[in-house]
Amino acid sequence: MTHLDALPNGRFVVQGHGAAGDRNAQIYGRDGRRRRSFTMGRAVEYLMADRQHHVRSAYFDEGVSIDPVSAAGLVRWDSGGNHQWGYTPAEGVEYIDTVYAFNVDDGVAWAGYYPAFPLLEVRTNDETRLRKTPVVAPAGMAVHEEHITMLGGGRQPDRLHRCRLTEGEALLVEEACPTLPDGAPLKRYARPIGRGRHLYLRGASARQWYVLGI
Repeated sequence: MTHLDALPNGRFVVQGHGAAGDRNAQIYGRDGRRRRSFTMGRAVEYLMADRQHHVRSAYFDEGVSIDPVSAAGLVRWDSGGNHQWGYTPAEGVEYIDTVYAFNVDDGVAWAGYYPAFPLLEVRTNDETRLRKTPVVAPAGMAVHEEHITMLGGGRQPDRLHRCRLTEGEALLVEEACPTLPDGAPLKRYARPIGRGRHLYLRGASARQWYVLGI
């Protein structure tokens, strides 16, 4: 799988397949010329950038277990491809095996990860916070101020879980089933993309997108 996202100033970051240690990520300028190649690691599940010149890569188990870059499970880079930070769980906290749901906003990233599925909040000053959540294996999330809405979870891929954030928990407020603009239930979707308060869902084609906001 190839991952691509836009960087500030009209640049792009692209990541593709590669063996451990390969320079499998590239940064391109607005003129289409490659500016830099760097090693992002194997088994990237998510690649997302923000408007503050940060790039974040989240991984799944095949990379976490064998690749030294991917081993952190969640890594932050600057927009030049320089490694800035990698997740290290506190003592007694499960490490990241696979990131199931991811959300990036300017200055903060959120992740729900296997095996324990806590809600991980990471600020660009490297401050981290873990919260308990009632949703196991979420597929996507939208976050705004003190609220988070998670899509899916366990055997409920068509369920929205709206929660209120406290210091240590995401407390369930209500549940609902998302519907399409014509009122039909949303049953199938490609992997959601979380950007702050919005969750983007791809429909039947690459040109068909739906937006959930909180």
